[in-house]
Amino acid sequence: AEIEGATVRLHWTDQPYKGHVNEGAEVFVVLDGEVDMHWREGGQEHVRRLGPTDMFLADVGDEHVARPLGEARILVIEKTGSV
Repeated sequence: AEIEGATVRLHWTDQPYKGHVNEGAEVFVVLDGEVDMHWREGGQEHVRRLGPTDMFLADVGDEHVARPLGEARILVIEKTGSV
């Protein structure tokens, strides 16, 4: 769905996402399952395990990639046209 310049998607996947940098902020919410979120900040890579109800906010220009651990349901809200 698209709402006021944002795309709202529900993903059900067990496959890693492609690493990317968004042109706008992205909200990433795990609804079910577990996901390792990898991101770079200050030249260093960080990893945080996300479970149900956990949220990750990628700001403009933040390099990141999500890697589900088995099946996961994920809600992603981002600027329309982002990767």
